[in-house]
Amino acid sequence: MISRPLSVVVVAVVTCGCLLAQAGNFTVDAGKTPASSPPQTAAPDQPSITPELRGDIFMAKKQYREAIEAFRQGSPSDPVLYNKTGIAYHQLLQLDNALKSYQQAVRLKKDYAEAINNIGTVYYARKSFRRSISYYKRAIKIAPEQPRTASIYSNLGTAYFARKQYKDATDAFQTALSLDPEVFEHRGNFGILLEERNVEERAKYHYYVAKMYAKNGRTELALQYLRKALEEGFKDKKQIEKDPEFASMRDLKEFKDLMALEPRVL
Repeated sequence: MISRPLSVVVVAVVTCGCLLAQAGNFTVDAGKTPASSPPQTAAPDQPSITPELRGDIFMAKKQYREAIEAFRQGSPSDPVLYNKTGIAYHQLLQLDNALKSYQQAVRLKKDYAEAINNIGTVYYARKSFRRSISYYKRAIKIAPEQPRTASIYSNLGTAYFARKQYKDATDAFQTALSLDPEVFEHRGNFGILLEERNVEERAKYHYYVAKMYAKNGRTELALQYLRKALEEGFKDKKQIEKDPEFASMRDLKEFKDLMALEPRVL
């Protein structure tokens, strides 16, 4: 499983303050000739910016076309560059080009779980949910217990959810939470692995996420997602009050207030 995240540029700046501090290491006694300064050594060369780093910078700026051009200047045998190129195309909604790039990444590295996951996200975007599920499962099989795999389990759950296989979706979501308790709170994470958050039944999706948070004792987040579900049109409050996952929350003032509200549907 390749794990090469977006790079960070660190620029070292030499200031006059540094020079003054250096000068302070030498003292001059009255009547004595000042000691000569030690010979200056040449500053080490700054590392050059690679095509991958340049592309990462463009991605961070959401300049996806420029990122694609930068990644293309790198090695044609580097699967990571093809995967990142695919993500840039994906952000431009050029799914055909994204798919070709992900597939090339997998040709170069058969067990590239992130690229296999990203192929699944293309099929999900095309509403080919059964096919996306097969790719997510394939990616999970390669790296079943790594923290990053939580995002793939989350994607798998979302695809099951789209097929209205709610039991399978819940199981996948629970596994995702066990691997990464913050998996549903990630935002804008497209370094090398895409997370799918687009669902048609958003109200029901947020209701299920609320149930999982409640089951795990994370009351604040459970209330937050319950509110989202109600605002997006979830109407079955009786079901909420009956669900065993919310049993420990029913005496809370915040829960009672939420059940008493008639949220404005967004």
